[in-house]
Amino acid sequence: MSEKNKRPIKIVAENRKARFNYAIEDTLEAGISLTGTEVKSIRNGKTTIAESYADPRAGEIWLVNANIPEYLQANRFNHEPRRPRKLLLHKRQINKLIGAVEREGMTLIPLKLYFNEQGRAKLELALAKGKKLHDKRESEKKRDWSREKGRLLRARG
Repeated sequence: MSEKNKRPIKIVAENRKARFNYAIEDTLEAGISLTGTEVKSIRNGKTTIAESYADPRAGEIWLVNANIPEYLQANRFNHEPRRPRKLLLHKRQINKLIGAVEREGMTLIPLKLYFNEQGRAKLELALAKGKKLHDKRESEKKRDWSREKGRLLRARG
């Protein structure tokens, strides 16, 4: 592809609370199986993945509870907004994720939904472990301290 035809990565939806609520172990990029009206709706930018998660079912990974609103111009050919969507991964990756979820008690959390350079919808998926309340407090203290430290250094010099 020539330099002129390159598109920048366009982040459509981000799960900002995920890094606060979960300790992220590993991340990977997954394709997502969508219908035409879903792609058009995602390009409009009203998609939310904040309360969604990925779930292994019958040897495949599915994105559950992601809200892609209906495309207004599609009338009767529209999609269901919260339907489960299949994630496209290699078999080795699927087996690794299923093993981690079943054996180690981890969760699959979507971090970002974006369009890559080729214009394909991709999902950044994280293998994570839920944080306890005291861990959340600790990360909040670290964040507050780093902000305060930055203010002090700016005031000094």
